[in-house]
Amino acid sequence: MSTYSEHLRARSDEQLVDLLLRRPDLAHPSPATLSSLAARATSRPSLDRALAQVDAGVLQVVEAVVVLDDDAGVRARTVVAAVGGGRGDGPLVRERLRIATELALLYPVAGGAGDPALRAAPGLAEALGPTVAGLSAVRSTVEVGRVSPAARAVLDALTWGPPVGRRPVDGPGADAAAELIAAGLVVEADGGRVVLPRDVALRLRNGRTHRGLSRPPVATDLPRRRPEVVAAESAAAAERAVRLVATLVDLWAAAPPAVLRAGGVGVRDLRRTAQQLAVSEAEAALLIELAAVGGLVRDDGEERPHYLPTAVADEWAAGELPERWAALATWWRHTTRWPALVGGRDDRGQVRPALGPELARPWAPRLRQQVLATAATLDPGSAPDAAAVRDLLGWQAPRAVPPLDAVQAVLDEAGVLGLLGAGALAGTGRAVARDADLPAALAADLPPAVDDLLLQGDLTGIVPGRPSAELDRLIAASAVVESRGGAVTIRFTPESVRVALDAGTTADDLLAELARHTRGGVPQPLEYLVRDAARRHGLLRGGSATSYVRTEDPALLAGVAEDPRLAGLGLVRLAPTVLAAQVPLIDLLAALRARGLAPVAETPDGRVLHTAPTVQRIPAARQRPQDRVDALDPRDRAATLVQVLRRGEAAVTTDARTGPRDRGTDDPGTALATLREAAADHAEVWLELVGPRGALERRRVRPLRVDGGRVRVMDTARDAEIVVAAHRVAGVTRLTAAEPEGVAP
Repeated sequence: MSTYSEHLRARSDEQLVDLLLRRPDLAHPSPATLSSLAARATSRPSLDRALAQVDAGVLQVVEAVVVLDDDAGVRARTVVAAVGGGRGDGPLVRERLRIATELALLYPVAGGAGDPALRAAPGLAEALGPTVAGLSAVRSTVEVGRVSPAARAVLDALTWGPPVGRRPVDGPGADAAAELIAAGLVVEADGGRVVLPRDVALRLRNGRTHRGLSRPPVATDLPRRRPEVVAAESAAAAERAVRLVATLVDLWAAAPPAVLRAGGVGVRDLRRTAQQLAVSEAEAALLIELAAVGGLVRDDGEERPHYLPTAVADEWAAGELPERWAALATWWRHTTRWPALVGGRDDRGQVRPALGPELARPWAPRLRQQVLATAATLDPGSAPDAAAVRDLLGWQAPRAVPPLDAVQAVLDEAGVLGLLGAGALAGTGRAVARDADLPAALAADLPPAVDDLLLQGDLTGIVPGRPSAELDRLIAASAVVESRGGAVTIRFTPESVRVALDAGTTADDLLAELARHTRGGVPQPLEYLVRDAARRHGLLRGGSATSYVRTEDPALLAGVAEDPRLAGLGLVRLAPTVLAAQVPLIDLLAALRARGLAPVAETPDGRVLHTAPTVQRIPAARQRPQDRVDALDPRDRAATLVQVLRRGEAAVTTDARTGPRDRGTDDPGTALATLREAAADHAEVWLELVGPRGALERRRVRPLRVDGGRVRVMDTARDAEIVVAAHRVAGVTRLTAAEPEGVAP
């Protein structure tokens, strides 16, 4: 009968590669030998991770093998009956056993190519906990006989678990418990409790470990959305997310928020950003986090640091809409940042800020992938709520069920980014779940770009669809967007036209550009507005005295210097057509514009200086070593490690002079794995341990249990049970079949 380590050694290279890919923790840090790999695979942390990734069906068959194993292994046909499977469920159970075997949670120990006997990996029973499948670890050989109705009711309550109950002090319940204890059908435990032994429970269950075969839940009564609605809503949300991030970059370029002393964005700056973007603070936190993850903004590193856009923001903004959105979706899918924590309080009662240092959660990317993949298993158009998704996740990984609010946060963020449309998973969401071509996925759902602008006589305009990139830039430069949806509604105002003029556009250029995008020509009221704004634009020209303002028409400055609302400017009349100010030019122009005038700046030689907004950029952050992507394919990396393990194993099991030698180890991890195997096989080993005075002792023992940092063994020579601290174990060697009993060789 093979051991767990021997089974791993017998696996093909391809099977070992698959194991390392499915249980990546086994390769980090890289083990040196296959024995070390076996030690790590049977350690409690690794077993917990492996169990956390299996579904309820696989977990069920694993529990059945652990419960029914009698040291000779359990065959598939026995497991089928134990889990309540029917006559046609054999293939399904065998498939689940195959998955558990590939994950090295189970391993074959004896014959039968079609139905091998399987055993649980050493340490797996302890990892599953004290009550496996609702059964206790207490053993008993007592047969179940006739008992009173009250006692039978107690047995019925304990049969399917939990197998522990509190013993009543008096009354009929106390009499029933006393009857069962006297019959040996329950066992007294600490704290006034009684425990139903495993063997008794199995007899009461008619040999079954579970009530019935576990099957995936079926989500029913979910709202349904039409495909065209899902696609349209998804595309609109994706476009909106890109636009909001771009606006965020522009806002922070003009007014960068300060970096808190402990890192992050202050509550006031977050609230101000949310108001400027016209979104909730939670959505603003998500957008800020994504911008930072993508390197669009970062701490400028100054003595009084602020968050400023980087050069990467310009590169991102230059891309087409599908590429820009794909970058946002990729950053969200892979980041460990958890924006949903923003605004909550930490253990010290402090509010967690956006971009704060305490928002990283290593499980975040995995949960996002799980939620999207689960939504992808539903019928197209189904709009699940968080509870329905969590129920499905609970079957897929019953030992790692996420909190409901975490699932809700993923769905909310996916909706903001356009991975959902009207609550249903869209083509973009499926592409993210499959790691497919993201730009193509969005492009397939985007409506065609529209280059037409319908101008109306009331100074409004309508874009009947999604504006083209060129038209969108024209709208942003000269108009105010009043609404977005299936169409974009805009309005021209004196202020919006002045912004275009301030950027250097002339009235003729602006009108020509508008005419190029409208079929019926520019309405007369709009032409009047543009030309009137252009006539007034630049009539006043300012300079520095700290700064000044001058005009050709003295009437325009009449009363300006005496206006109490402008007293803070420190205006001095230098001439009927010239005023000097004691504030920077930008403040002077802003104050005059607020009074209803339309000044422009000028150079010393009198030419108009267009005051376009200053765009601030800082260099992109250098890539940290932990952020670099390993160019080596994961399968190639695992294959290379397997070859290293093969060579390492050959080196420790072969002596250069005498050839192959008996397997023994002084590696601490491998020694503990060998002790776990021996405990599972009820086998004896030679145990070398460090005595109280530092001398090495060699004993022939039978390991009973390896738990945490202690090893409980039976010293067969002295017929005494001892407990040894793991750090005192110096070496372990398994006995050969021909080795005599008695003293050590």
